[in-house]
Amino acid sequence: MRYIFALWAAPMALFWGWFYLSLNDMNFGYVMLSRRLHDFVFELYGQMLGIDPATIPGMVAKACVFDGFLLMALWAFRRRREITGWVRRRWADPVPFERMRGATEAGPKLPAE
Repeated sequence: MRYIFALWAAPMALFWGWFYLSLNDMNFGYVMLSRRLHDFVFELYGQMLGIDPATIPGMVAKACVFDGFLLMALWAFRRRREITGWVRRRWADPVPFERMRGATEAGPKLPAE
């Protein structure tokens, strides 16, 4: 599962790293990170898809979030026995009285009160 997460996260980190650096024109002397190439790439994708190039980063962000939720669902499905056991233990064990009293009692009295 960690390889799947790595194979998902590595391209996301590369894309969003490139996007941030090229959007802000932090090119460090590389043409690949320039704002001109950034605008050209999104203009090209916009022409190929027939949409406004300004909407493409939002669409990519939505796809990344969806993919993230899909991977988390896959991970949760694979670990469903451990997760249900943890939930059952949390619901079965009541909170100890000392811990509950410490959380609900009033704090120390301040001198001005």
